Amino acid sequence: MEFGYTLLCEQTPPKQLVTDLVEAEEAGFAYSVISDHYFPWLESQGHSAYAWSVLGALAQATHHIPLMTFVTCPIMRYHPAVVAQKAATMGVLSDGRFTLGLGAGENLNEHVVGRGWPSVDVRHEMFAEAVEIIRGLFGGGYVNYRGRHFTVDSAKLYDLPDEPVRIGMAAFGPRAGRLAAEHADLLISDQPVPEVVELFRDEGGAGKPVYGQIPVAFGHDYEECRQRAHSTWKFSAPAWKVMAELPGPANFEAATKTVRPEDVVESVPCGDDVDDYVEAVQEWADAGFTHISFCQSGPEHQKDFRTWAEADLLPALRERFG
Repeated sequence: MEFGYTLLCEQTPPKQLVTDLVEAEEAGFAYSVISDHYFPWLESQGHSAYAWSVLGALAQATHHIPLMTFVTCPIMRYHPAVVAQKAATMGVLSDGRFTLGLGAGENLNEHVVGRGWPSVDVRHEMFAEAVEIIRGLFGGGYVNYRGRHFTVDSAKLYDLPDEPVRIGMAAFGPRAGRLAAEHADLLISDQPVPEVVELFRDEGGAGKPVYGQIPVAFGHDYEECRQRAHSTWKFSAPAWKVMAELPGPANFEAATKTVRPEDVVESVPCGDDVDDYVEAVQEWADAGFTHISFCQSGPEHQKDFRTWAEADLLPALRERFG
């Protein structure tokens, strides 16, 4: 397995995102991912940098660590032809280190363009069309497209990396898993879903990487870590069927008023016991994941996590998982 570092734009100021990854590269993380939001999940998180501006800075500030969106929605806020252009430019700027991670999105971020929020069936139709358009433009020729949801009129990308940007697709259920098997170079999920991984591999994704993410709350005071995990990650307790539909941070605050710290820490390793983190990764390894990134809770706790990870966590993970 390979182990990465997550840049969570919803909790961290833009300039710190850059310095965090420079130091994560030095600490030995194998790759990085960055969230792509318009809003934070919660008002208390307080940030939401434009991921693509940050990515341009990251491409110049780092040397070898791979970069990836986790994930970009190409169906509303961004037209897929524009997503293809900026992803190709990132491929050039990063000397081939960039992977385009895509997902079907959340109302939280997409409602800002005022087009309403489609049903999940329509979103998946839009998602499939968007990936077809992006893949076509990565081929380098002119693209004309007339789909049910998208139209492209004689588009062409003039700046392309030497090798096409890899496309990852997020999937949490069988329908999205089949889309990923058909269209993607890799699968993405923030839940350990062995049945989706198996379907992905059976229907065309055999041998392709599978990327996951584990939220963590590292620190030496376990109780403080529990409270920090709760304040950072309580938004995720309702699960994706609810999370994809709520329109704003205030709605997430209301929906999670009854979420307790113990409800969160079941899926968020806390404290400084390496074994807890290794066992958390084991669940993902058993589900067939090949890549796991860690998302540390709290911008002011990033450096401490990187120092500990370099000295203790990453060596232990490599010893267990290779």
